[in-house]
Amino acid sequence: MSVTNESAAQVEPVSSSESDAQARIAAEAVARRSYGKLVAFLAARTHDVTAAEDALSEAFAAALRDWSQNGCPSHPEAWLMTVARRKVIDIFRGQQRRHEIASQPAPAESLDFAAIDTEVQNQIPDQRLALMFVCAHPAIDEGIRAPLMLQVVLGLDAKAIASSFLTSPAAMGKRLGRAKDKIRQAGIPFRVPEREELPARLDTVLAAIYAAYTEGWTDPGGTDVVRRDLTEEAMFLARLVAELLPQAAEALGLLALMLHAEARRAARRNSQGHYVPLAEQDSNLWDLKMILEAESLLRRARTLGTIGRYQLEGALQSAHVYRCRTGDANWAEIVQLYDALFALLGSPVVAINRALAIAELHGAGAALDAMPDLSADTRLAEYQPYWAARADLLARTGERGEAHGAYEIAIGLERDPAVRRFLQLRQASLAP
Repeated sequence: MSVTNESAAQVEPVSSSESDAQARIAAEAVARRSYGKLVAFLAARTHDVTAAEDALSEAFAAALRDWSQNGCPSHPEAWLMTVARRKVIDIFRGQQRRHEIASQPAPAESLDFAAIDTEVQNQIPDQRLALMFVCAHPAIDEGIRAPLMLQVVLGLDAKAIASSFLTSPAAMGKRLGRAKDKIRQAGIPFRVPEREELPARLDTVLAAIYAAYTEGWTDPGGTDVVRRDLTEEAMFLARLVAELLPQAAEALGLLALMLHAEARRAARRNSQGHYVPLAEQDSNLWDLKMILEAESLLRRARTLGTIGRYQLEGALQSAHVYRCRTGDANWAEIVQLYDALFALLGSPVVAINRALAIAELHGAGAALDAMPDLSADTRLAEYQPYWAARADLLARTGERGEAHGAYEIAIGLERDPAVRRFLQLRQASLAP
């Protein structure tokens, strides 16, 4: 159809910088939405996670160049997978030449890529869960399994992962690289394990999902797109595991725990964006449908005859919800649940929350005695909730000077501006 001069004059050409920005926005959206799915799909065929990541990285770089000139394609995931497939073949051929094994069949020729074009044009099969179980294989060092899942399946970088696991980005990067080499060298199969193999791997898969959710949880308003997508991805994976393993009580417990937390998201900030602690939240803003689903999952889990961390944490969330909605001071039951959880994990994080519950039952003095010892675990020195809890308990016992100092440390460690303002107000209230 022809365009008249008058209408053509109204069409402004898109500048190079604008088209570059549009291409980057489109590529970032696909990466947030489908990075794990694309890596898992590609790695399942190459059995080489590093090669899959490298190929996909080059495919995204190619997308930035191509999409800025030609626009984002109607099926961007399929476009990326087609390009990544070619990059993988190039990588394998390059490896073959470097190792001078030209007399042997080319690795690229043996790759199972025959059906990729058809699959990506329809819907890329979701193999993220299978890849998570690959990362949890017994041949992989236990301490690196969860971080490996966070990077490979959920796309977190080594810096973010290192922060969560209290180590340096350089050290974490090296450990992740060695784990990926192990997957390739050991020929670990890319599949969900048989039922008898699951117990050895399920705990690590659940831990990685929960770590991802916790990372996304630091953005309660859902305004950070990356963290919001991470939360949604973690919720999706938790549901996937629970559906795949309906008789795994801990999988049900984790999903219940996350649903209880997610149900309160809208109440964690007021209309001015200020942080609202649980005891002060408007329960009418909670998502009742999520709460009911969480309660149903916990009841199902209890019938399976085993108990674990996520069921206990889910039960604690349930008890807090019950207290806030009914006004029934059920602190004795809450302390009992924390006792059981601490006996299971021995975690200083659990000890801090247990102490806060003890304060409601036996007073702040008893709670201070129950707080974990900083000298016994130096990591607490950099843990904001430890100092915030300590400040609150000291203030309740009248130790205002010490409370002021503890609040000062907590404020310095807090990243969330809303929580920082909340702590500053608490600190200011200590003044005579």
